[in-house]
Amino acid sequence: MKDFKVMEDNRVIKVFLDDDPKPFASFAPPVKMVLDTTKIPDGKHTLKIVAKSSNNIEGIREIPFIVRNGPEISVIGLKENETVDAQIPITINAYGSETSDFFVIRGSETPTAIPAWVWALVILFIAFGLFYIIMYWDHNLYKSFF
Repeated sequence: MKDFKVMEDNRVIKVFLDDDPKPFASFAPPVKMVLDTTKIPDGKHTLKIVAKSSNNIEGIREIPFIVRNGPEISVIGLKENETVDAQIPITINAYGSETSDFFVIRGSETPTAIPAWVWALVILFIAFGLFYIIMYWDHNLYKSFF
């Protein structure tokens, strides 16, 4: 009879957040987990996953992500890395996605200018109307009631 070696299952998955040397979770694969971002401050983060196989070979995967649990902040009038001078008007709005029983209309949307293509369509419509009136206006075709 042959002797069979029983292999130990040394596989392990460790999950790290940012540059923390201590893993916040350690599992035997396969694993399903829920990442609770409410305990992580807003901003850029990196999820580092280190997996060790049964032969003690490590594999590493880093996944960058951005947490935004706070309200969305919208700024109109100033873009990132923009060069500005004098005085510039800035509109700032903040709105969140909290679930509540009432809806606040004021501040729910960020006011923006009417897009240029809408103005172009309005001007074309008015120009066509004026063209039509100029080309086909004949006072003999229209009879007055007076």
